[in-house]
Amino acid sequence: MNIQTICVLGGAGFVGSALVSRLAATGKQVKVLSRMRERSKELILLPTVEVVEADIHDDRELVRQFRGMDAVINLVGVLHEERRGRADVPAERRGDFYQCHVELPRKIIQACAEAGIGRLLHMSALGANPGSNSAYQRSKGAGEAIVREAGTRHQQSESGYLNGPKFTHDCGLDVTIFRPSVIFGRDDSFINLFAQLVRWLPVIPLANSQARFQPVWVEDVARTFVDCLEDMDSFGQTYELCGPRAYSLREIVEYAAHMQGRHPRIISLNDRLSYLQAWAMEFKPGAKLMTRDNYYAMQQDNVCQAQWPFGFTPTALEAVVPTYLNRQSPRARYQAYRGHARRR
Repeated sequence: MNIQTICVLGGAGFVGSALVSRLAATGKQVKVLSRMRERSKELILLPTVEVVEADIHDDRELVRQFRGMDAVINLVGVLHEERRGRADVPAERRGDFYQCHVELPRKIIQACAEAGIGRLLHMSALGANPGSNSAYQRSKGAGEAIVREAGTRHQQSESGYLNGPKFTHDCGLDVTIFRPSVIFGRDDSFINLFAQLVRWLPVIPLANSQARFQPVWVEDVARTFVDCLEDMDSFGQTYELCGPRAYSLREIVEYAAHMQGRHPRIISLNDRLSYLQAWAMEFKPGAKLMTRDNYYAMQQDNVCQAQWPFGFTPTALEAVVPTYLNRQSPRARYQAYRGHARRR
């Protein structure tokens, strides 16, 4: 299989930036669909990358942008639901989770069929399950099922979360699905979030402190996508992506504090107080630190059940996080100040 042109949805995000850069480094021609082209300035500078402003939720626009491509990669995902949708629409079909995780994959598959594209790589999430108590995990699970069914050349199910119009074209696709645990890296919204909290708070009441995660490095995730792109053995496969070690949430917060020379008091909340904290934080204006949906998702450990399925060893958290968190410690800032002063 020879794939030279790839259309990436979600390419301007945290994982997308790493993936697009890696694809460009291999000489692939990459088209990134973005709501605002100016938000992708770093990608615009890459010689084989084209950033196009487009409404990815418009069926006809997807078909137009997909024409001439050899493959499509879908990385679109939202962690918190800002828009809940109309009250007269069934709950499971409202809001951002449904539109981004269920309806968008359906539109992508339809557009691939119309544009003659036979290869699709899809980002799901570890814990994705249509039966989960978490709306995020339910929607991710439903979207994953739609992609898997398209990959086996069957029409979608006519029951439950997958109800909807049947595809109007043959949807046989060579699909590969990836289910990562939490992803870490220099610009992540996970380790950096806790690093910011421990920097400013002397006491941290921590909900779901025993929830377990198996963080995976963003560059390892990007590498798996690139390696699988033309690998026929990956067709029809679903891969769990995890780093080499699992941690409790408390251990991750303690590590983020240690890397910055901080020693906050961490208070583990019981189940009831964890729920109340999540409920209260939903009313916080701006970016959400936690919601009740996050609380439900953390009732199940976010760890892999299988060994790393690729021919390289995943990178440990401890090998990467110090390269960016250490620079934010008081001692590191002092050393940087001294170095600057000597250059003057």
